[in-house]
Amino acid sequence: MDKLKILTWLGALFLFNTVNAQNHSKPNIIYIMTDDHAATAIGAYGSRLTGLNPTPNIDKLAKEGMLFTSAFCNNSICTPSRASILTGQYPQTNGVLDLDHALDIEKQYLPVEMKKLGYSTAIIGKWHLKNEPAKFDYYKVLPVQGKYFDPEFREKGKGNWPNNLVKHEGFSTDIITDLSMEYLKGRDKNKPFFLMHHHKAPHGPFSYPPRYNDFLENDTIPEPANLYSQPYFGSEATRGRNDSLIHYMGSSLSNRHFSHRSSKKSGALETHRAYQRYLKRYLRCSKGVDDNLGRLFDYLKKEGLWENTVIIYTSDQGMMLGEHDYVDKRWMYEESMQMPFIVHYPKLIRPETKSDLLINNTDFAPTMIELAGGKTPEYMQGQSFIRTLNGKEEKDWRTATYYRYWMHMIHHFVPAHFGIRTKDYKLTFYYSAHYLEPDAYDRFYWKKKYGEALLKPIPVSWEFYDLKNDPKEMINQYKNPKFQETLAELKKELLKTREELNETEANYPKLQKIIDAHWND
Repeated sequence: MDKLKILTWLGALFLFNTVNAQNHSKPNIIYIMTDDHAATAIGAYGSRLTGLNPTPNIDKLAKEGMLFTSAFCNNSICTPSRASILTGQYPQTNGVLDLDHALDIEKQYLPVEMKKLGYSTAIIGKWHLKNEPAKFDYYKVLPVQGKYFDPEFREKGKGNWPNNLVKHEGFSTDIITDLSMEYLKGRDKNKPFFLMHHHKAPHGPFSYPPRYNDFLENDTIPEPANLYSQPYFGSEATRGRNDSLIHYMGSSLSNRHFSHRSSKKSGALETHRAYQRYLKRYLRCSKGVDDNLGRLFDYLKKEGLWENTVIIYTSDQGMMLGEHDYVDKRWMYEESMQMPFIVHYPKLIRPETKSDLLINNTDFAPTMIELAGGKTPEYMQGQSFIRTLNGKEEKDWRTATYYRYWMHMIHHFVPAHFGIRTKDYKLTFYYSAHYLEPDAYDRFYWKKKYGEALLKPIPVSWEFYDLKNDPKEMINQYKNPKFQETLAELKKELLKTREELNETEANYPKLQKIIDAHWND
């Protein structure tokens, strides 16, 4: 071998070893996401359910890491939230407004950026973004929502999407955990890994294996006070004029709603029984997640991966668990838009730390990219909060987080709305109209099932809550003269935020007319 060839070979070897050393110095990242797991159902968040000890493994993760108390989604529904997490962008920029939109394959930005940084990438479990998750090195995902028992998965390398189906026997939460551990065993050990570990649970209708039949059976689940009485809550958009729509808006635990209700009989006792049944099913389903996370964490420790792996636990949104007599999500109320968010990484994060930094789901991708040694791409609208993870203050951070729910009166009878939440206040505008024209609206949704009821006019109105003094959002203060100066400032900030985030009505003149007509109501 001549001298030039030897030098070339040594140079290549040096480069390989350098890159390999860099890769091994980078943390692995496991992003764990459940579906509809409310922060109020996680013990570490100190809610009314904490005394039931519903999530000991998640609680321990939080105690050993950092728990975020002010993490919010920008649209509390599965598909848009997941799209914002993958893209670091808000819905009008990434194109996913509601459940009917697919995320373009070329916009699967997060795995692309992680691969640029030398990571092997995988997603296992729930996907719910319609198009093939083709930008991941490996995937094994549930079709659409998937099944709790004996689920099928679409697996990379098992045929062409969407016909690459593989069936498993058992309970999905157990199976998804097994699949992630199998992936970790067979991974390329010359690279750090980025794994998105997504559970279907505890999305309704809640299911669980027989081993959880007795969990909480003899307990009485604490109830929210506003399940029964809330005379100053809401607005004409959520209750109707003189409560004329009270039996029509938002699925209920009581028998209030004409169709979507958990109790078929009236009275406080029947509502109590319905609540107990509902919450026990939900918490049993969630218990399966927590137990399986214990299994996954034990595996990481056994394999020597625990210390050098960033573990993030979150859910795609929150969940109404009887608060305001609502179930499901979609609303801009706290229990719905708040996301649990916990980060564990012993090499960086001090145990038992909490942060009230106002973050949202567009920030997750930038933060993971910077944890992996990269820089936030300019096309992402979210911000990295890696300084917070390092125990430092953020610079030029947002003072308000934006929210918008597009799916007017679909599925759970929630009117379309948008708004902002600051540290102390929340302002919501119910414009109460679908972005589609009426003929398309009729064609798309449930007119056959509910007839003209779906097209019933819903009043346009505002809601404003003083979160500092009214964290449960019991009193709509929009008409209170005391807050008129604050409201004026919040409306200015809302307009500015919508412009900055490309969240205006430029493509929806019908909606802009509604906004203009009612902005100063």
